[in-house]
Amino acid sequence: MLATPELEIARNLPPEGCAPAKAQRYTRWLARHHYENFSVVSWLLPRRLHQHFYNVYAYCRWSDDLGDEIGDPARALELLDAWEHELRSIYLPGRGPSHAVLIALAETIRAIDIPVQPFCDLLSAFRQDQRVHRYATWDDVLGYCVYSANPVGRLVLYLCGYRDEERQRLSDFTCTALQLANFWQDVSRDLEKDRIYIPLDAIAEHGLSEDDIMNRRFDTRYVRLMKSLIARTRELFAAGLPLVEGADASLRIDIELFSRGGLSVLDAVEASGYDTLNHRPALTRATKIRLLGRALGQKMASHLKAFPGTPSRDVSQPPAGAEEIPAEEHSRGLGLSAGANRLRASYAECSRIARAARSSFYLAFFGLRTEKRNALCALYAFMRLVDNVSDEPGDIESKRRGLARWRALLDEAIAGRTEGHPILPALADTISRFQVPTRYFHDLILGAEMDLTVSSYATFDRLSEYCYRVAGTVGLTCLHVFGFRDAKAPDLAERLGLAFQLTNIIRDVRGDLEMGRVYIPQEDLERFGCRAEDLRGPVSPQLRDLLEFEAERAWQFYREGAPLLGHVDADSRATLWSLVRTYSSLLARIEERDFDVFSSRVSLSGAEKLQYVLTAGISGGGSGWWKGDALAKRSGDRRRSGGAVLRRRAG
Repeated sequence: MLATPELEIARNLPPEGCAPAKAQRYTRWLARHHYENFSVVSWLLPRRLHQHFYNVYAYCRWSDDLGDEIGDPARALELLDAWEHELRSIYLPGRGPSHAVLIALAETIRAIDIPVQPFCDLLSAFRQDQRVHRYATWDDVLGYCVYSANPVGRLVLYLCGYRDEERQRLSDFTCTALQLANFWQDVSRDLEKDRIYIPLDAIAEHGLSEDDIMNRRFDTRYVRLMKSLIARTRELFAAGLPLVEGADASLRIDIELFSRGGLSVLDAVEASGYDTLNHRPALTRATKIRLLGRALGQKMASHLKAFPGTPSRDVSQPPAGAEEIPAEEHSRGLGLSAGANRLRASYAECSRIARAARSSFYLAFFGLRTEKRNALCALYAFMRLVDNVSDEPGDIESKRRGLARWRALLDEAIAGRTEGHPILPALADTISRFQVPTRYFHDLILGAEMDLTVSSYATFDRLSEYCYRVAGTVGLTCLHVFGFRDAKAPDLAERLGLAFQLTNIIRDVRGDLEMGRVYIPQEDLERFGCRAEDLRGPVSPQLRDLLEFEAERAWQFYREGAPLLGHVDADSRATLWSLVRTYSSLLARIEERDFDVFSSRVSLSGAEKLQYVLTAGISGGGSGWWKGDALAKRSGDRRRSGGAVLRRRAG
């Protein structure tokens, strides 16, 4: 397989020829980290199918990115050919793939006996995208969907144990409709790639030209065009809905969610005023929850086990912790100075929030030039306000509404509407200026939502998913402000974020328990003979061993993430150095106290934090000063690699 360093999804890819278990960990990570209209696997899907869905999703995601994210059509075609060659090796006796995604997929293909054709059909569509950018008629577009969409539905049917022609026919209706709904949703995005999936004869029928579409001329003609396209798409959804009743009861909700979700995309296009030339309408979290509630209601009506419903959300109310401000009157003649003053005031508010929080982050920001310092304050303010919603007193439903409101405010800010809260102009400016991927902010809100419904974690793998959302995303957003060029940097940033979060978890075990949350994995509690109640303290020999085990895990992530210092822009290294030194010093302080995090809160003084900032600034003039010395010094008896506890338990 050819190397693909330009793909973001390749950054955590295991080496060629890796073990199937490692390959499947990667496909699981990829499915959980990518922001889609709907989650790849819902918690309602039978658990036995989860990994197979992850494996098939990873294949589809990689195939799509090889076609869409390379930028050079000739190279994309070369990569797709190599990808198919490796795919076909799965079906050859004595042969096998070397790419991790295909190694994982091979496990699914062999377990379920999936033929090669639907996988190859998808690649035909992605090749076509490199050569064909316009479609003359409806039949041409539907012909493309035969390869781009219908194979996905057939793969899902194989995973669910269905091989009959009737279900495949119904699935084709649904998948074609889903593809068309995405086309109408993504008109503005596709134009950026010089692609028009709207049939040219339909465009002409409504008095428009290809030039009108390319120049994004929105008027009543385009509204009529969208209405006609949506009407035909709804007919296809209706034709495919009987597939739901033909599925096993344990699968119906997931199958129906995709159909209802596609219909909701059409609803979102209508609600946006049909202007998909200039804006991409998206499903809100509230819409997704309403869809789930509807599906669950139908399941209850079928006399299955009852499940709590989800109340409707009043998104007209501000989130907890957010102060609404009056919307400004925006006329076409709004002066630049008014906008500049509003942006300046927004950044000032973000700085005030960061300063008031007395976080270790705020002091470290002063090592940056003004533009980057302001940007980090904007990121911090958003994350602090979101975090406040889940952490401050209040009932769960009001917190859910608060987080839903923040998600709506985020989407509005990204679309250019920043009147909803004082921090939004600065946040939108930061996202645009530093090209921060917006999915990280959505993932952060998902992490805050986990704190409302998840009170404990069975395994470290499950905890890692939470830590990515609430801490890994922080590192990744900050990384874009710091500046980087090496493809390894995002993975290193995510590891440092995890190290910081594990440090906080160890320090705050008692306080978290009092809030009804246990972040120490249940498997670790059992391994050391502890109960959740023991996290109230005081320190016992078993509890000390448990916390030492978690500390060694955190140190491992610190060691793995520290090389990030060499991959960020030179003018950001002092800030990152001081952050790493501050948090690792906190962990070292916990060790010095023999893991007594119960008698009083473990912290660093303001003078100590300031010393680290000054040390980083003074040292910044020397060549290579940032190499190897960011981590705090540990007491001698705990500095052996792996630690006594890890070695004893490993044996």
